[in-house]
Amino acid sequence: MNFALILFVALLISGGIWLFDALVTGKGRAKDAKLPLLVDYARSFFPVILVVFLLRSFLVEPFKIPSGSMLPTLEIGDFILVNKYDYGIRLPIINQKLIEVGQPQRGDVMVFRYPKDPSLDYIKRVIGLPGDVVEYREKQLIINGRPVPLARVGEYQYVGSGLNYINGQTYQEVLGEHRHTVMIQPEAPPVVVHQVEGDFPYRDNCTYNESGFKCRVPEGHYFMMGDNRDASNDSRYWGFVPDRNIVGRAFMIWWNFGEFGRIGHFIE
Repeated sequence: MNFALILFVALLISGGIWLFDALVTGKGRAKDAKLPLLVDYARSFFPVILVVFLLRSFLVEPFKIPSGSMLPTLEIGDFILVNKYDYGIRLPIINQKLIEVGQPQRGDVMVFRYPKDPSLDYIKRVIGLPGDVVEYREKQLIINGRPVPLARVGEYQYVGSGLNYINGQTYQEVLGEHRHTVMIQPEAPPVVVHQVEGDFPYRDNCTYNESGFKCRVPEGHYFMMGDNRDASNDSRYWGFVPDRNIVGRAFMIWWNFGEFGRIGHFIE
């Protein structure tokens, strides 16, 4: 469901009713006369809808984490806030960039529209920038020929929503300015080759085998992976994220019904 589109339609309807009454039907109405119910509702809700629409479109938008692909950084049920202007001011609904503000940086946690179905919002970490060569071999991430720093932290277990990660090993990873924790399951392959979709744009930029993959990121695109490296449906399977699909940068957990201690946690 495109909530931004719903807000926009509600904005047009309420504003249209208010404007039509001001210019046409309300011309001869006495100042102390009671407003028609529909007009009264429109006048009451239009300012509220307008403020919400502008905030969500240009400043901050809330999202809920539905899956475990970003464990341990983000847990299922986390409610997060996404900065909408860090990567440029965009027209709502059509997502057309108007003003260049900044570009995604390696290591950012980014919300984007899933290339295969833009009605779906995904969240992953930016691994590869335009022009980068990204490799993942034997659970080691390599960017432009240089292994990404990785240090063992310990074990991680998550139980909830029918998911049970018992054997996950955690590592501290450094990508650009970001120092974060990733989870690896030693027994899982770095990529399940037969699950790789064969028709995504720039598919020829990638090579796969049982030890991992290597991809060159095309201009205007980004390579995304989840922090739960062996249980994430990401760019290694369905390809690159074009700039036009970017929604914004995730920066804070603002609510979690099950773990109040996570509230206010900033996302690294």
